Amino acid sequence: MSQGTAWTLRRADADDAASIAECAIEAFRHYIPRLGLTPIPMTKDYRAAIADAQVWVATQQNETIAALVLDITDEGFLIDVIAVRPQHQGTGVGRVLLELAEHEALRQGHDSIYLFTNEKMTENRALYERIGYVEYKRVAFAERTRVFLRKPLR
Repeated sequence: MSQGTAWTLRRADADDAASIAECAIEAFRHYIPRLGLTPIPMTKDYRAAIADAQVWVATQQNETIAALVLDITDEGFLIDVIAVRPQHQGTGVGRVLLELAEHEALRQGHDSIYLFTNEKMTENRALYERIGYVEYKRVAFAERTRVFLRKPLR
């Protein structure tokens, strides 16, 4: 555990795509047995996300330890992916990324922020609800049910 060492937050560039993908695979692979399928963040094209969305990384000693993908959609300001390598979970880096996302949403003129997660990822839903996100819809498709949660920021 490298809890004592600080991390650096910065916008991702194209050179970060592979390390972001590795981070997402590590962060989400433990869900495969529970879901019976591969979580979408594990297969995302992070090079395209860096080009088309707002991608941030937390690095420590030149390693990507966490990543955040933000996007603007018809529904508003989206946290598309938040991934923290397992050995860095519980260190506060995920919380810092969530706060960064809220700050960016406000800075870019949005009065709320939303995200979605698989209904079977119950720990994620509990965390989001603890910090003010409220479920507002569920969408079932292709063997998954997505739970959408929104947090007002003003």
